[in-house]
Amino acid sequence: RQDTMLRIVLLVAVIAQLVFSIGFDQSAAVTGTLLCNGRPVGNVKIRLYDDDSGPDLDDLMAEGVTDGQGRFSLRGTTDEALTIDPKINIYHDCNDGITPCQRRTTIFVPNSYVTQGTNPTKTYNAGVIELAGRVDGEDRDCIN
Repeated sequence: RQDTMLRIVLLVAVIAQLVFSIGFDQSAAVTGTLLCNGRPVGNVKIRLYDDDSGPDLDDLMAEGVTDGQGRFSLRGTTDEALTIDPKINIYHDCNDGITPCQRRTTIFVPNSYVTQGTNPTKTYNAGVIELAGRVDGEDRDCIN
């Protein structure tokens, strides 16, 4: 009985590996400008992810920081079997005082901006983002 169970577990592991290894390169690019109380905010960390659900962790595609004018531009790629769901996470302390950890704001990139291959052909312009207000779904991140 244990031998049969071990075989089943190994078979499931092999099948899972095959399913997750069958994929293709996909990419996305995002630009925008960050403000805090109407002023450009520099040195804010931004990460571009493929948002995955279930047991699969989000895939980090790219990361960077805003320049002195609050501008950012990220482009990244990952290998997935299904169409990726790109998002950016913005980690900031705008209007946060001495509260521990950073505020994390997430913005999803429309799927129409996903490119097959490693070089994005379209760039999603997230626009000017004011970080001072609270956003639905915003949370805190202590280990970004």
